[in-house]
Amino acid sequence: MAIKNQELARIFERIADALELKGETGFRVLAYRKAARVLTDLTEDVAELDRENRLETVPGIGSGIAKKIHEYLATGKMKKLEEVTAGIEPGLFALLDIPGVGPRTVKLLNDKLRVKNIDDLKRVLMDGSAAQLPGMGKKKVENILKGLEQIERAGSRMYLNEAFELAELIIEYIRSGSDAKEVIAAGSLRRGRETVGDLDILATGSNPQQIVHRFVTFPMTRQVLSAGETKASIVIASANGLRQIDLRVVEPETFGAALQYFTGSKDHNVALRTLAQKMGLKISEYGVFRNDRRIAGKTELEVYQAIGLPYIEPELREDRGEIAAAQENRLPVLVRQEDIKSDLHIHTTASDGSSSLIEIVRAAQQLGYTHIAIAEHSVSAGYAGGLTADQLLSRCDEIDRLNENLKKFRILKSAEVDITPDGKLDYPDSVLARLDLVIASIHQAFNRDATRRVCNAIEHPLVHIIAHPSGRLIGKRPGYDINLEKVIECAAQNRKILEINSYYERLDLNDVWARQAKEAGVLIAVNTDAHSVSDLSWMRYGVMTARRAWLTRNDIINCLSLAQLMKLLARLRQSS
Repeated sequence: MAIKNQELARIFERIADALELKGETGFRVLAYRKAARVLTDLTEDVAELDRENRLETVPGIGSGIAKKIHEYLATGKMKKLEEVTAGIEPGLFALLDIPGVGPRTVKLLNDKLRVKNIDDLKRVLMDGSAAQLPGMGKKKVENILKGLEQIERAGSRMYLNEAFELAELIIEYIRSGSDAKEVIAAGSLRRGRETVGDLDILATGSNPQQIVHRFVTFPMTRQVLSAGETKASIVIASANGLRQIDLRVVEPETFGAALQYFTGSKDHNVALRTLAQKMGLKISEYGVFRNDRRIAGKTELEVYQAIGLPYIEPELREDRGEIAAAQENRLPVLVRQEDIKSDLHIHTTASDGSSSLIEIVRAAQQLGYTHIAIAEHSVSAGYAGGLTADQLLSRCDEIDRLNENLKKFRILKSAEVDITPDGKLDYPDSVLARLDLVIASIHQAFNRDATRRVCNAIEHPLVHIIAHPSGRLIGKRPGYDINLEKVIECAAQNRKILEINSYYERLDLNDVWARQAKEAGVLIAVNTDAHSVSDLSWMRYGVMTARRAWLTRNDIINCLSLAQLMKLLARLRQSS
């Protein structure tokens, strides 16, 4: 994880927020937001690029942004940030962390009702004055209240990407400087929960004190909370704030039992203990015991087998019927990362991406994919470089020419087509018919008849997939005012596909709705919505969400071969 990349991304987002709070819109705001996204996606360390004078070789970083990056790296400060935030109440920035609240809303509340902080916001929401403002209304107020609830519920939880990257850094650090035989992240991260609290690291090795010492000397450590012979807790300075990491070192004979116990969930573990008790057994983090004799504990498989169950995958351990399914030998064979043959929702520099088509193709080939779909934004998404009909057709010609020279790989012609506020699609049917794959989605007027608009798109004979069906951003935006049960029913009736969007702030459909879609017979696409080469790695978050939804490779169109997929897409159009 390139920490400075994330710090600078946050700074440029803050600058853009400040400009909007002061009433500015347009190019400057968009330039800072684009710089933030580029830095977030950047795989190289921005400090290294600055040392080598290569900042301006990165698409999206011009001379002005490069100078500001250099200034911050050299001095630890950025004059532009100090300039644009001067005179803005600090509490206003805290309001921007609330789902459903953007700079324009904050400016309106501040200008009209003198809202300066969260307490002020709660007051005007509850006394009805906020609902009277132009552009607000009862529904907007309800959504902001829901956003406040989300903030209070989520606390300082991490997105999956941050949790994974931190865990990988710590695990590699421990392995490289100790005799640890096993080091693994347990807890909600291992179960693939969409957000993660404290990280739980479990290890085993012949020298526990050496492992603990290595752990507490991790370079990002800000504070050592505790350090015993087999346990330790540290606070590290992540790009997104302070994070607590806990380590426990256990004996090899109990590693499996400890891993099962600390992976959780609590409800799953309670159900296991209840089952064990009925068999006259006791199960704990130290093993499975009959009286005082340990009969299992070295591996998780041993633990489950000792109480008469097959191994239950971590993502299923939420007490949602997995134990009954295990007892009845009907656990699904969950989809795996290696089952994925394609990514079917990718943007390039032709719209708002930061990687070229050729760069995306090469990266996809390295991942072992046999095909991808390039789905640029449509014309209504002007803010995202949406393509006109003529530009899209020219893009199709370009892809056709490129496909002629590709061996054992194919680019599908696609587009992410906006569903307009009146429920229509952004391109005429003559243009849509040229595409191999049509993805429809909402990007505007979120609460204007979203259910009807999405169902209209599902019923359109040329549409294949609905992207990010709920529209939520985890901890930031509650999503459209949409009836997902109706959407799933409509997709089932029309044999259309719903997407799990793998972007870690979306994971939309979530695991609960994706499982309901599966049970209704709806096929799922797991896509990254990548805007750069590095974003293609988000697939693992979508796959983990799919696994939590009990999905198998047969439920997911990305597991189909190219020939199978093209046959399916053709059949969907014929049956519409």
